[in-house]
Amino acid sequence: MKAAILFPGQGAQYKGMGKHLFAKYRQETRIASDILGYDLEALCVEDPKRQLANTAFTQPALYVVNYMRYRELRIKPDYAAGHSLGEYNALLAAGVFDFETGLRLVRQRGKLMEAASGGGMAAVLGPELEILMAKLQEGHYNDLDIANYNTPTQIVLSGPQSGIDQLCRDPDQRKTKIIPLFVTAPFHSRYMKTAAKEFASFLADFTFQPPQIPVIANATARPYHHRQIAELLSRQIAGSVQWTNTIRYLMGKGVTTYREAGKERLTKMAEEIRRDCTPIEEEVIEPEKTTATSSSKTTLPMGSAPPANEKRQHPAKRLGSAAFRENYGVDYSYVAGAMYRGTASKELVIRMGKAGMMGYLGTGGMSLEQIALDIDAIRETLNEGQAYGMNLLHHPDDPGLEMQLVQLYLAKGIRNVEASAYMQITGSLVYFHAAGIRKGADGSFTSHHRILAKVSRPEVAEAFMRPAPPHLLTRLLEQGKITPEQAEYAKNIPLSYDICVEADSGGHTDGGVALVLLPSMQRLRDDMQQEYGYPETIRVGLAGGIGAPQSAAGAFVMGADFILTGSINQCTVEAGTSDAVKDLLENINVQDTDYAPAGDMFEMGAKIQVLKKGVLFPARANKLYRLYTQYQSLEEIPEKTMAQLERNYFKTSVAEIWEQTKAYFQKTGKPEEMAKAEQNPRYKMALVFRWYFGYSNRVAFQGDLKHKVNFQVHTGPALGAFNQWVKGTELASWRLRHVDEIGKKLMEAAAGLLENISDKMHP
Repeated sequence: MKAAILFPGQGAQYKGMGKHLFAKYRQETRIASDILGYDLEALCVEDPKRQLANTAFTQPALYVVNYMRYRELRIKPDYAAGHSLGEYNALLAAGVFDFETGLRLVRQRGKLMEAASGGGMAAVLGPELEILMAKLQEGHYNDLDIANYNTPTQIVLSGPQSGIDQLCRDPDQRKTKIIPLFVTAPFHSRYMKTAAKEFASFLADFTFQPPQIPVIANATARPYHHRQIAELLSRQIAGSVQWTNTIRYLMGKGVTTYREAGKERLTKMAEEIRRDCTPIEEEVIEPEKTTATSSSKTTLPMGSAPPANEKRQHPAKRLGSAAFRENYGVDYSYVAGAMYRGTASKELVIRMGKAGMMGYLGTGGMSLEQIALDIDAIRETLNEGQAYGMNLLHHPDDPGLEMQLVQLYLAKGIRNVEASAYMQITGSLVYFHAAGIRKGADGSFTSHHRILAKVSRPEVAEAFMRPAPPHLLTRLLEQGKITPEQAEYAKNIPLSYDICVEADSGGHTDGGVALVLLPSMQRLRDDMQQEYGYPETIRVGLAGGIGAPQSAAGAFVMGADFILTGSINQCTVEAGTSDAVKDLLENINVQDTDYAPAGDMFEMGAKIQVLKKGVLFPARANKLYRLYTQYQSLEEIPEKTMAQLERNYFKTSVAEIWEQTKAYFQKTGKPEEMAKAEQNPRYKMALVFRWYFGYSNRVAFQGDLKHKVNFQVHTGPALGAFNQWVKGTELASWRLRHVDEIGKKLMEAAAGLLENISDKMHP
């Protein structure tokens, strides 16, 4: 995995920056203050004279703070790049000059750029930049230059203040957002030519060393050559910052990790560029031109943005089913699956959606009120067309709750659900499916709701591959929940077009083997397709055990249409579990999980896979199940054993547990459960033991270290495999793991493996 370090430029400054770093880098702070002639720490932390926003002060201050932040990261990048001023930090990181030399350069640069007053800049954001670009080329704004090509949906214009003001009033730009910037000069434009020329003279007195790592130049979006350093540094002042093509170039070089010496402004730009743009293949892209020109008409650099009809794709985006990607509106055949109680959080879902990927909110164990709030937060944050979905968990003991959840989804306009833990098809599931059927303008019917069915048994998979059961459609029709047309069309399509085969995994699992399950499900799919002649082909994906590039590549070699990950996502910044749990998980290996009874299906003996290393939950949960099978009531359990349970397992008395259980059933409107328990001592014992599972789950989510040994953490060996893959890299720490980034890295590495295999087979 190749990594790039990114350094921010002017605009990233703020009062208080570097506050905790100056004491640690006291020598550099003293040197900088001596060179600059003022107290740099006071300027950055307190800004007593309000000078930090002035270019002559901003640029040296950012250069020094960027340097200290980079030292703190302690990484060895493969590439470096900086946005405008940040390019000096990139060159410093590459050994082109020392700290003091770079500061002298930046000080002079800031003075010259501040002296070029009399203009302004504006950021333009929006999906319809083509209209503005056309106007620029046609001469409507012939006094403005493009200063920054930040992302495909964001540019910065620079020029006289009158031109900036005219742009802000342009009625044709209603669908774009124009933000005037608080600067005193038209940076990165033709109006900076004098400053660029003077800086070139200043640079003539300096000698530069060859870069030890490639540094991508703003002016060309290509690496610096030793003999170009002075030329490109002066040219940069009056030329466009080619940031979009800088990231595209790094993409073409196989960079998958981006670290920033500062707040994540540039990395967020990089995420958008990686999502929406294709990599630059160096040999087919010509060097770009600068917008610094004496012409009265703005000129655009070659390759400044990828064409809308660009056909080339990164190999990782070609893995799996193109139909899957098209149907869900995603860039990768990759899914972050739902995990219980919001472990797959709204933050996780949002992050995936923004990255052009699919994530499902883990609604199991959450209240309807909290689910509704999370849905609102996701919808408010994601743009139209960005993918997201909700978990739809089977509730065999509470079908009413399942129907309430479906009704909530329909009311909120949810179109994608991940159906899990189903052993049979329910009316609620069919209701969601059929309610999404719509009649088009041409009279044809289509389904707007998508069910991704997680299955581990062929008989369950077959039920999802068949049309909805007729008796359930009839019942929904009689209840007035669906129309006759919806009921009729539902007879001609499968309940689910996306079947996710779940092999051995974290949480509920049948312990299936992927090499056995996937081919069987694919054959079943072919049989169903032939029997019903569906208008689309059912897609079969794979989940369970996918934590390293080899397993992801293996899934696609076996013909998986998509892959779904779970365990590796619960040890990320976005995961909704506690930091204490994540600290445990980031160190596990493939052997550090075990099987335990499932609390929600305790009496049935269903199994879950959980964390073993550092906790006692699996051993204690299994002991409770053995006691349940051995005795008929709590009273039969030996007194010594019961005392041990209360002291070590429950941390409270059985009497207190029973009071809490009664209060719970009273609150949830199920007093009949208490009556049943009073008449059936064995059922009462099961309820008491099930309390332990709720307690152990709760303290884990809360991160209560006093109860650490009882933490119940659903996870599988895939996380151990992932930990081994990233061992020794920055991703060894969960605090640097982001769910979308690890998904992309996994897909890109899998694509690389498959390309290598292909090369070996066809030398």
